Amino acid sequence: MHISQFDYHLPEHLIAQHPPAERGASRLLHVDGATRHDRMFADFLELIQPGDVMVFNDTRVIKARLFGEKASGGQVEALIERVLDDHTALAHVRASKSPKPGSLLTFGGQWQAEMVERVGDLFKLRFLASEHLFDILEQSGKLPLPPYIERSAGNEDDERYQTVYAREKGAVAAPTAGLHFTEHMLAALEARGVRLCRVTLHVGAGTFQPVRVEDIREHKMHSEIYEIPQETRDTILAAHAAGHRVLAVGTTSLRALESAAQSGTLTAGRGETDIFITPGYQFRVVDRLLTNFHLPKSTLMMLVSAFAGMETIRAAYQHAVDHEYRFFSYGDAMLLEKHKP
Repeated sequence: MHISQFDYHLPEHLIAQHPPAERGASRLLHVDGATRHDRMFADFLELIQPGDVMVFNDTRVIKARLFGEKASGGQVEALIERVLDDHTALAHVRASKSPKPGSLLTFGGQWQAEMVERVGDLFKLRFLASEHLFDILEQSGKLPLPPYIERSAGNEDDERYQTVYAREKGAVAAPTAGLHFTEHMLAALEARGVRLCRVTLHVGAGTFQPVRVEDIREHKMHSEIYEIPQETRDTILAAHAAGHRVLAVGTTSLRALESAAQSGTLTAGRGETDIFITPGYQFRVVDRLLTNFHLPKSTLMMLVSAFAGMETIRAAYQHAVDHEYRFFSYGDAMLLEKHKP
């Protein structure tokens, strides 16, 4: 397939630069094949049935962006991609000259880190302080907003760029479909008889990586760590056996679930995935998908096209542009029904 098949024209003013005034005060486009309904996110409760399962990604965004200096005095910026242990991480590093193994970097004026080795495009950094790396990031790091948000992170982002159920530290980008949910909405879903389950997938910066090949089969997907609790696995299998549906909240939840079912059946546990979902993929777990709108020519455009159908997504995105929906992380939501071949 050619990358141009996943392109669309997006007027710049439709890219949401701030969250809505209130969490959950977003629009919702419900897409079921050729049928489209313009709704508000508050209507979501009416669109899910008792006994159905919703799966949320409980990853928590860390303040992964650090600014500092090399020993030579040159400026350096690090974006932590993955925390490996209490003191070590893989990071993207920007500097006039890439640091060599053994060189020291100082971040936030006080935290020294040794560049241990290159790991592909990433740098392995070992922080020398006794403090846990998560504590260092909390004290001196900055929240890494997506590249299409043309401002620095502010106080509002510390709260609004996290889901209300964020728990497991490790993401460098939010699972943005979950940003619409309030505690009140979650309680209302449980009261309706909907089963709420969690997975963890630590979203990496690769989620914003552009596809640079014409033939999408040549694209190499970034990898991410995920975990499926036993309770989530058991709840999903029981729901399917009883004829209920599974709704993934966000593409990260979907990727975790589908990755854990590559053997043919959903399995619990921890793993690493570089699953690349493109049209023709056979979904094993997820029946419905709640998601935001995605960048043109992105791997996530390919994923939603695989899920709902290429023509369906093309028409839905044109509808969203025509009706001035807000796009990307702080934008509006879509509820997609799985394509029926």
